[in-house]
This record gives sequence, structure tokens and C-alpha cells, in this order.
Amino acid sequence: MTRCCLFCLLWVVTNYMYVYSLRILDCTDVMALYSAHVSFVYLLSWVILHDQFVGVRIVAVILCNTGIALLAYMDGITKTKTLGGVVLAAAAAAGSAVYKVLFKKVIGEATFGQVSFIFTIIALLNTVLLSPLVAAFYFSSYEVIEWRYLPWPNLVVAAALSLAANLLGNFAIAFTFEIFITLGLVLAVPVSAVLDTKWYAVQFQGMKLAGVVLIMCGFFLVLFPANWPEYITKVLRWGRHRKRNQPRQQPEPVDYRTGLISRSHLRSPSGLIR
Repeated sequence: MTRCCLFCLLWVVTNYMYVYSLRILDCTDVMALYSAHVSFVYLLSWVILHDQFVGVRIVAVILCNTGIALLAYMDGITKTKTLGGVVLAAAAAAGSAVYKVLFKKVIGEATFGQVSFIFTIIALLNTVLLSPLVAAFYFSSYEVIEWRYLPWPNLVVAAALSLAANLLGNFAIAFTFEIFITLGLVLAVPVSAVLDTKWYAVQFQGMKLAGVVLIMCGFFLVLFPANWPEYITKVLRWGRHRKRNQPRQQPEPVDYRTGLISRSHLRSPSGLIR
């Protein structure tokens, strides 16, 4: 229960910062910033879980941090609202990385039943601990809720999609490779960009476009395997071996009068015109 309380706190804080940043930034910016959590996961895994050091992933971390900095100042230095939104989204990415690494450190390799039980406890703790806060804010008029004007269809769809995403993210690892699950996050960025352009007329240019591209490049670099130089060596060796096994071409006839290779089809090897 103590460990689940820690995970519940991380879960609530991370989701609150993620949702609140959506009020300030465009959805594509938030998705790109949140996808940078893979670089934070690598750093924490290297420090806490003692994973193997890979140089190209350090380059990926640098690219992600550079992209975050570009998005922070994409509207200039004076607009602190954008800067605050980027800080919230980046903090949400860091919180998600801490959650995943600590879950791996504390829980370890868990079965389906154990993972389901842990998430059930976290959900119950969310309900028990947060419901009194909502009731206190409502009855004290600190936050007024007009139940008639709540967008119930949108909330139901968002809740269903959130549930499906969490189920796929936590249980699909048993059926497919983790890299495919991680790729789904970065593939959501261009889809979100298309929807933002069509629905909200968002323009991607300048520092905003550069920041999103750098974060996506860093995302793909993090997915490089630890032994990626071995794969490059195998490709080079395969190319040399293939070139060595190619059949040799027959030498062209030589003109014995001139000592040169006879390339003309109008003369015979002796030099006479055919």
C-alpha cells in the first residue's frame, strides 16, 4: 500500500501537469514534449537500474533538451505563458519517466495478475483520496461546477481512450515488442499536427517546427539498440562479401596491332574493317 501510494501521487501529479499544459499549448507541442520522456527514462535507467551506457542515446538526450528549449522560447521571451506550459509538459514527461523507472525498480517483472492488482489499488487510492477534495471544492464554492454544461460525450470518449491506451501500454508488451508500443507515441505527433492544422489552423514554422523535429529525432535515436555498431559492421561485411563473390567479367579482345582493347564492333580483332 505504501508503494502504491507513491505511484498514485506520481500518477496524479503527472496527469495534472499534462492536462493543464493542454490549456496553454497546442496538442502537438504537448505530445512532442511528452514523447521526450523516453530520453529521461534512459537517463534514469542508466543511473538507477544500471543499464548499459550507449553514446548515441546521450546524443538523443541532448537533441530532446534542445528541442524543449526551442519550444520554450518559440513565442519570444516576453510571453511567459508559453514558457510555463512547456515547463509543465516537460515536467509531466519527467514524472512519467520517474513513474516507469520506479515501477521497474520496485515491482520488477510482474505477472498479468500482479500488474492488474497494482493498478486496481492505484485506481482505488485515486478515488478515495481525490473524491473528498472534489467534494470540498464544490461545497465550499471554491470551484463551481455546472453539471448541465459539462461535455459528457467528450469526457466519456476521453476516458475510454485513456483506459484503452493504459491497457495497451501495460499489457501489450506480452504480445509484441516494446519498440512497437513506444513508436505509437511518436507516430501520434504527426497525426496531432494534421488535426491541429485542420481544426485550429495552427502553423508550424520557425523555432516551433525545429523543436518538434529535434525531439522526434532524439526519440528515434533513443530507440537505437545498444549494439548498433555491430549491425553496421555486419552490413559493411555483407556488402564486401557480396562484391567479392560477384562473377568476373570476361576481358575484351585486344587489338594486337595497337595493343589497345578493341571496343569497336566495326573492326575485327586484327584491325580490319568488317
